[in-house]
Amino acid sequence: MSDMERYEKKVLATPGAADRVKEIEDELRLAAGLTALREQAGLSQRELAKRIGVSQPRIAAIERARNVTLDVLEQYITAVGGRLELTVVKGDETIALTGLTPARTRRVRSVSPKRTIKSA
Repeated sequence: MSDMERYEKKVLATPGAADRVKEIEDELRLAAGLTALREQAGLSQRELAKRIGVSQPRIAAIERARNVTLDVLEQYITAVGGRLELTVVKGDETIALTGLTPARTRRVRSVSPKRTIKSA
């Protein structure tokens, strides 16, 4: 076992490390997802910034941000031609939220725990 492998094992054994690794993975998925949506729309950061009414550095910050507000996320998604959908999963029930107000409730048989970013 290499020094790096021993160090990695030691770090991951630290209480809370696995949760932090998952948080980082989620952050990277969000950043990669936003960047992919922008690129699929054929937009540069500068072009997207113009559509939203912010600076290009702000778009770069959004794409690497740990915490993005729903308002900013909705503006970003709308500007690349998508529609943001927010759904809460609680047991076998899903609740679609619109503007943070419950829209409707329906029962589903199975629920995948993965997060997705949808583009319309």
